[in-house]
Amino acid sequence: MAAGGPARVSHSVCMVSDFFYPNMGGVESHVYQLSQCLIERGHKVLVVTHAYGHRKGVRYLTNGLKVYYLPLKVMYNQSTATTLFHSLPLLRDIFVRERVTVVHAHSSFSAMAHDALFHAKTMGLRTVFTDHSLFGFADVSSVLTNKLLTVSLCDTNHIICVSYTSKENTVLRAALDPRIVSVIPNAVDPTDFTPDPSKRDDGTITIVVVSRLVYRKGIDLLSGIIPELCQKYPELHFLVGGEGPKRIILEEVRERYQLHDRVRLLGALEHQDVRNVLVQGHIFLNTSLTEAFCMAIVEAASCGLQVVSTKVGGIPEVLPENLIILCEPSVKSLCDGLEKAIAQLRSGTLPSPETVHNKVKTFYTWRNVAERTEKVYDRVANEVVLPMDERLDRLMSHCGPVTGYIFALFAVLNFLFLAFLRWMTPDSLIDVAIDATGPKGAWTKQCFGGKKGGIKEELPSS
Repeated sequence: MAAGGPARVSHSVCMVSDFFYPNMGGVESHVYQLSQCLIERGHKVLVVTHAYGHRKGVRYLTNGLKVYYLPLKVMYNQSTATTLFHSLPLLRDIFVRERVTVVHAHSSFSAMAHDALFHAKTMGLRTVFTDHSLFGFADVSSVLTNKLLTVSLCDTNHIICVSYTSKENTVLRAALDPRIVSVIPNAVDPTDFTPDPSKRDDGTITIVVVSRLVYRKGIDLLSGIIPELCQKYPELHFLVGGEGPKRIILEEVRERYQLHDRVRLLGALEHQDVRNVLVQGHIFLNTSLTEAFCMAIVEAASCGLQVVSTKVGGIPEVLPENLIILCEPSVKSLCDGLEKAIAQLRSGTLPSPETVHNKVKTFYTWRNVAERTEKVYDRVANEVVLPMDERLDRLMSHCGPVTGYIFALFAVLNFLFLAFLRWMTPDSLIDVAIDATGPKGAWTKQCFGGKKGGIKEELPSS
């Protein structure tokens, strides 16, 4: 704290999402890295997610980050089933036990995140939501998700989006006031994604793809690009990391065109292995059909690769024009972009990987993300939590005559259920947890000598 400056307010933050380690992905990495940097800034942070296999109960990660793996039923794609009521006893106990002041939910796809927002508002806690995805407006899935988002966010204190395109999308989908929506981009730890100085030129050109092999990631486009460019450039190889239902399409392409020695399918990758795959290539290809931010292209650029990507969603905001070749989401446009990158590589006009890395590492840092998120917490801490009558008015006026009244009824039932739980077990009888992080985290230092990562369970690097 600067001399004479205002004292920094300490927050007790509960991060809630169905998506967290040991599951791997952008949301999981975001929650973990943001939590670590907030702990570094003196806040108390805990994570609530559902159980993953045998990983249940309470676990401690690096720097005393406490994670509750709750025994809730997983319904689809690592997201829990929800009734809006069954999770209240568990979440209420955690919020009271950990003296939570801000509930920060992540991802529109996470049912637990929506549950936590709903219960936190009933308990009078401040709420923040980070949207990591882009949605359409026409298909049935998008319509239902957008309606749920409208209900969840209409009385949420503040919303964070990872790009300006994502902000515009979220504001339209949930009919929000843009003044309560902030843009805070994702980041990458540059020390985890560095070029390989020992790399030698063997005359081949390797295009790397690291992605979930699903329709949304444009794998159908990739299946058209591979045979066309492999026929044109004999020295070209493809290295594909990731798993998903579209893998069979790539296997069929490899079989049909006899490209077994030029197209390698690595399958699912652990996060700590991604860098070792990236540095084997010269060009990184992203064929996504929709993206709010796209961490993968930042990681690839940090490793010194030339990035070729579809021009969709928030991607044009992520990297400057001299570090990325943007293309339309079509086979022809992406082939043209890749040929341009190949020509630059052959002519030696691309900057060195070390030069690119040194540029990228200044663009996005988790400490900057944490500082900006902290300002959001400071803002919502000074806001008044809506009393129940105003919350019901907001739901009924904002969410439509049918949905609004249904969820207003749910809010009343949730309030009565909470009153029953408080009668059965008053807040005063719930044991207060010892703080392992934040300004009162002396317990960590006493038990472990203040060593960084003293309380730690090994996880994939992030």
